[in-house]
Amino acid sequence: MAGTWSARLTELGIQLPPVVAPVASYVPAVRTGNLVYTAGQLPIVDGTLDVAGKVHEGAEGVVDPEQAYEAARKCGLNALAAVDALVGIDSVVRIVKVVGFVASAHGFTGQPGVINGASDLLDELFGEAGRHARSAVGVAELPMGAAVEVELIVEVV
Repeated sequence: MAGTWSARLTELGIQLPPVVAPVASYVPAVRTGNLVYTAGQLPIVDGTLDVAGKVHEGAEGVVDPEQAYEAARKCGLNALAAVDALVGIDSVVRIVKVVGFVASAHGFTGQPGVINGASDLLDELFGEAGRHARSAVGVAELPMGAAVEVELIVEVV
């Protein structure tokens, strides 16, 4: 059953950002039946990529896992904004799946902890309805040099 997620956002002091304009030939989200699939969302804030680079622990010149965690949270917010623009956030029944990509420096294996940034946001907002299946994948490069990218599959009414 859908919830009053807009009220929950207000309660948590979270404001969904504007939908990020696509950087290529795609749309931010598509509905088929009772599912919404979002395009991969980058940590873009006010039209600018907020966190770029490879993620690793303790290496100079790279993104540390804590910064990447926060970037994944921003990606999650951008994905929710795409869902909201398409069907309205209060139409969400549950988060089905999160797919997260982490631009990883050689030897970095902490992708699950990074993508927790998005997962923790969804749990905080949706509670039990935010618990989801997930993949957290390390990749060599992401669009625009982003450190993290997140996409969602969401069940809606």
